[in-house]
Amino acid sequence: MKLIEAYRIAVEAGIKNDPRPKKDIERMLKESKEAYDKLDEDKKEFFDLERLWNPYADTRMSFGDPDTKVKKIAWGIDIDTGEVVLVDRLNERGAKINAIAGHHPIGLGRSPFPEVISMQSDMYHAGGIPINITEAMMDKRVDEVLRGVMASNYNQSIDAARLLNIPIFCIHTPADNMVQNFLETLFKKEDPKYMGEIVDLLMTIPEYRIASKQNSPPTIIAGKKKGRCGKIMFKMTGGTSGPKEIYEKMAIAGVGTAVGMHFPESHVEEAKKHNINLIVAGHMSSDSLGINLIADLWEKKGVETLPFSGVIRYSRN
Repeated sequence: MKLIEAYRIAVEAGIKNDPRPKKDIERMLKESKEAYDKLDEDKKEFFDLERLWNPYADTRMSFGDPDTKVKKIAWGIDIDTGEVVLVDRLNERGAKINAIAGHHPIGLGRSPFPEVISMQSDMYHAGGIPINITEAMMDKRVDEVLRGVMASNYNQSIDAARLLNIPIFCIHTPADNMVQNFLETLFKKEDPKYMGEIVDLLMTIPEYRIASKQNSPPTIIAGKKKGRCGKIMFKMTGGTSGPKEIYEKMAIAGVGTAVGMHFPESHVEEAKKHNINLIVAGHMSSDSLGINLIADLWEKKGVETLPFSGVIRYSRN
């Protein structure tokens, strides 16, 4: 398989599992095309052409020939210079790794990644919060995070990969979308009533079981095991944490419990203030679940995934 084919499989899987209506994603891509067409010719060279088919600003191929034949991709959650050098060292030992995939945004996907936070507007709207409220709250949060990433050394690991001639890309929101849809589907079927049952259900998933053996189990951080969970909302995608003020709106909308990969301390305090239960499913375990669901698609096409940098590999094939 060519590298670009594996990459497109990941993006298309993200679209298929996106919590937003497909027509909204199509409209977003159409608007990108219209914006590009309206640009003066001398400005088109600065337009990110991937926006014409890829709706995820935090998922980008930053270096390498798209036509590179791949049989083994090393996929890690956080990719820095050390991980790139490690892959090169493994190749010296005969590992035959053709490319590096990162999960958290790097390179071309780093600076614009806060844009995907806006998709949380639709997620919380689906939970019962008016769209005008969610959009206003998320727009403010997007601007805040965008300012925060402006100082990041976005190309550090990319430069290392370029010097060692190793293709490198990142897949963030598509993998997180896989987690969101996987858990929503499972919980809709099982319909847990108590907080402890949420944890028990998460513990039926291999990635969370393995993480638990590594002292990182799903944990109730607001609420009690025997407390009723009420309406459950998952926050597994959408870039990063939204605004802490969302918990007041969630309480008004009738949400009883939020399950996420992780929550900042300010969110925990706000959730408790409004009697919203919180469960941390686990960051590396949740990221690994999404990564595995895409890696399984690659595996069916004959591409092996070498897990490192925090990835817990479990194949469902």
